Amino acid sequence: MIDAALEAKVAGGVAGATTDTGVIALQPFGRKSMNGPPMTTDTVFWIFSMTKALVSTAAMRLVEHQKLALDAPLDEILPALAEVGVVAGYDSTGAPILRPPTRAVTLRHLLTHTAGFCYDTWDAGMVRYIAATGISRLDVPLAFDPGERWHYGTGIDWVGRAIMAVTGERLDEHLRVHVFAPLGMHDTGFYVPASKRARLATLYTPNPPATPDAEGIAGLGGPIVRVPSGPGPQDQFNHKPALFSGGGGLVSTPADYARFAMMLAGGGALGGVRLLGPKTVELIHADVLGDIPRGAGGPWPGDGFGLTVEVSRGPGPTGTNSSAGEFDWAGVGGTSFFVDPHEELTAVLMMQVIPGTPYWGRMLRQMTEQAVIEP
Repeated sequence: MIDAALEAKVAGGVAGATTDTGVIALQPFGRKSMNGPPMTTDTVFWIFSMTKALVSTAAMRLVEHQKLALDAPLDEILPALAEVGVVAGYDSTGAPILRPPTRAVTLRHLLTHTAGFCYDTWDAGMVRYIAATGISRLDVPLAFDPGERWHYGTGIDWVGRAIMAVTGERLDEHLRVHVFAPLGMHDTGFYVPASKRARLATLYTPNPPATPDAEGIAGLGGPIVRVPSGPGPQDQFNHKPALFSGGGGLVSTPADYARFAMMLAGGGALGGVRLLGPKTVELIHADVLGDIPRGAGGPWPGDGFGLTVEVSRGPGPTGTNSSAGEFDWAGVGGTSFFVDPHEELTAVLMMQVIPGTPYWGRMLRQMTEQAVIEP
């Protein structure tokens, strides 16, 4: 299975699959660190952008409770958004020129990555803007007018801010009470307490990094080396952060995230607990992208996009054995998941290599479908 395909490339990881009957496989492979203890199913991983699906679930729950609205201007509850401009160019001194956007940013824009916010990783213009201003990457302006095109970016961090604004609660506490605790996700959060720190997987990076292919997607490269200790990614989960990143700040375990995926596969309910209505879950994985121009960061050719998740358009458009309506997302550190409502199947893969490769997520989809569904 997928563990055999990856075991020689990474320190270790966990691959798992579930059906409507529950967890059918959680397979650890390798080690938590090179020459360290064996990988286990309760190992804690930084899930990076798989955080986004959890935060969007909390936001859509608030839409159901009429505390947020998908298409209302968000600057009504986040005044800072009223001050966000669109980069229109640079003057003769190199200072950026901003203009007002043609329309207000909405929750739908943020959840579909069409608001205009971009990660500097994926946009040279934002790299130039940050260098010119010294601003935080989470507070960059818009690269284009809301709704104009798709571009991966920091929008879900703004969703986290919106959740806090309408509830009056910290994001970590809101997620714990309304998402994690109801689903039994007791090892998911924004930091790792001392009692669980030995379970945290070590973060690695390929050296040298891979060369991107024609689509701009890099493979693993390698060999992998440990990300240094000290201030930064390796040790940041030893304490509660000052900023709760809705776009990529959570840690979790394969077992925890499998429960979240099962809830989505179950139309918003798991084990007698209903988190979302069935129609809300249908909207989350509806392909709303259409023919809007696509910037960097995904989705795969042939796939569409819903509310923070990539949506398969089926075997013909994607050239894979995926079901139409199957949805997924991944984290840059080697984590990924997918949900196939048609087959009542989910899968999760967790490793710790940054940057990982999106090919692993597609491999997870194809190999799981083949192993579980096909004879």
